[in-house]
Amino acid sequence: MLHQAVLLLGSNEGDSLQLLTFAENEISKWSGQIKSASSIFTSEAWGKKDQSDFLNKVILIETALNPIALLRTLLTIEQSAGRVRKEKWGPRTLDIDILYFDDIVYKDDQLMIPHVGIASRRFTLVPLCEILPDHIHPVTGKNNQWMLEHCEDPGQVNLYTAPHHE
Repeated sequence: MLHQAVLLLGSNEGDSLQLLTFAENEISKWSGQIKSASSIFTSEAWGKKDQSDFLNKVILIETALNPIALLRTLLTIEQSAGRVRKEKWGPRTLDIDILYFDDIVYKDDQLMIPHVGIASRRFTLVPLCEILPDHIHPVTGKNNQWMLEHCEDPGQVNLYTAPHHE
C-alpha cells in the first residue's frame, strides 16, 4: 500500500542548495517517489537566532514505508549529509521533518505526526501552501492556507534566488 507523506527539507550549513538536491535524490532512491515539490525559500533561523539563514522546501512523496521506517530512512539520509545533532534548533547541514503522513495522527517518543510545529512556523507554512494550500490538518481541522493567514510567527520567508555571478 502506498502512502502520501509531506516532508520539510532544510539546511543552513555547507552548500545548502546542493544538500537539498542531495536530499531529494536520496529520498527518491530510498523512501519513495516525489510527486510534488515547492520552490526553495530562504528564512531566518527559528528558535535559535544567532546562526545563518535556512533554505527550505516542502516535498510530497508517495511511499510504501510506514511512518517509523520512513523516519529511520530520513535520519540515515541526514547523517549521510553530515548531520550531527549537537543542540536543539542549532545549525544543520540537513534537516528532514515529516509534516504529514496520510491523514494519521501518531505520537510516540521518536515521532509526532502531524509535526507539532506546522501551525506556528512560517518557514514551514509558506512552502507547504505553495503545493498543498487546501490540505486539512488532521488535528486542528484547518487547512494549511488558513494556518498561514493566522500564523503569528514574524519570521521573514522569501523565495530563494540564486546569486548572480559576473
